[in-house]
Amino acid sequence: MAADRITYQSGFGNTFSTEALKNALPVGRNSPQRPPRGLYPEVLSGAAFTAPRAENRSSWLYKLRPSAMHGPYQRMKDGLLRSGPFNEAETPPNRLRWDPLPLPSRPTDFVDGLATIAGSGDPAMQTGVAVHVYRANRSMKHRVFWNADGELMLVPQQGALSLFTELGRLALAPGEIAVVPRGIKFRVDVEGPTRGYVCENYGMRFRLPELGPVGSQGLAQARDFLAPVAAFEEQGKCEAVAKFLGGLWATTLAHSPLDVVAWHGNYVPYKYDLARFMTIGPISFDHADPSLFTVLTSPSGEPGVANCDFVIFPPRWQVTEDTFRPPWFHRNLMSELMGLVHGVYDAKAEGFTPGGISIHNCMSAHGPDLATYEKASAAELKPHKIQDTLAFMWESRYVWRPTRFALGARELQRDYDKVWNDFRRNA
Repeated sequence: MAADRITYQSGFGNTFSTEALKNALPVGRNSPQRPPRGLYPEVLSGAAFTAPRAENRSSWLYKLRPSAMHGPYQRMKDGLLRSGPFNEAETPPNRLRWDPLPLPSRPTDFVDGLATIAGSGDPAMQTGVAVHVYRANRSMKHRVFWNADGELMLVPQQGALSLFTELGRLALAPGEIAVVPRGIKFRVDVEGPTRGYVCENYGMRFRLPELGPVGSQGLAQARDFLAPVAAFEEQGKCEAVAKFLGGLWATTLAHSPLDVVAWHGNYVPYKYDLARFMTIGPISFDHADPSLFTVLTSPSGEPGVANCDFVIFPPRWQVTEDTFRPPWFHRNLMSELMGLVHGVYDAKAEGFTPGGISIHNCMSAHGPDLATYEKASAAELKPHKIQDTLAFMWESRYVWRPTRFALGARELQRDYDKVWNDFRRNA
């Protein structure tokens, strides 16, 4: 279905109701003795039954067939997909940066094209995160995927995606993100070569950050998040691929599981256009902390210390006086993994290219390269707009532990440290 023909419901954390066929939703109860249209009620719980109301997430689905209609799952090859505890290779304290991974030369769908770069924690303990790169040139035909280990945040870098989830369709293009909650089945369709990033969040679900003194009007607005309307398909045999405790498992279904005719609830996939983000920054002097650019956060249980923050660096104005405007030199308790959707990141004049990745782990010294430092130190401090760029960061309290594949990849820039080699003593 063309992206401009897909409709949505708006709001973050809302309770939605939607039906693809008229009078498919029951009224006044969730599981009547004889549901409308003979559909099968099924509740999808994204939280413990007794979780506080503000944290509780669930949706009632009304399906052509119960999800329980499947045979045993069988183990399949993981390919380049890895999961916590990420101990297959020793993690160095070095700054790390990769060029973009190449697009596939053979027919490859979303699942087959996943390659894990780094992660932390353990899905069995429901803590930590993993970051993968997806590369695909073929749609998932007669195949769906679901993940018991965590929710998935997709960040396209090249090419558009169409997500057909159990709860409906989402069209996704570079400059947008989508989040598919834990356990929801979906299919990814593409129209050509595509590449992007995936954050697999083992921990508490992503939510909007608290705003504090910023007030109610800043950063990402709840109304700009879009959830799907009900849509379903009737197809024959289908392979269901599951990620469970780090491994991939598969079974054959007699019919497509994307057969939800109606649903209501607040456990839903959603998308967000990053161009809608209201950037806030200093208007007098100094460079503010990057936390001002937080779109979504996954708490860790300790206030203010995230399991994972999703932070973006979009087009924005710089107006500070007597200030070195790019990000400062820095050592940080938190660990940073960055990606670049398009353009140039303002702290790196060269070497960090769209589709690339960098990791600066706990207390690793990093900051602007020499070219950026010299240019910014001599720049005329007039109002300047940073344009045609979109970088982002997943920041975590846990150290990013690269996979063996990532540390051995030819795309790893083994001379990355040299960008800081030629600074001279100025005093």
